[in-house]
Amino acid sequence: MSYIQINGVVNVFSLEMTDMADSDETMGRPPLGMKPTTIRLSADTIRRIEALVGNRRLALFIREAVESELQRRENPEPPKA
Repeated sequence: MSYIQINGVVNVFSLEMTDMADSDETMGRPPLGMKPTTIRLSADTIRRIEALVGNRRLALFIREAVESELQRRENPEPPKA
């Protein structure tokens, strides 16, 4: 609740916002469940990746490479006898 004085009279007003949604559904694209992060790669590394997958597929390549490496490290193969 807030108070404001106009011409010597104190007026009371509220800035509370009530939920006035027209529908129960949310608008827009659903969340992707991803968190942006910054990585630093050399220009040469970026050029090599783009030569393989195209310049618009860099982020996808990095995501796939990270997932592949995580799986490899989380589930190591037993040593061969």
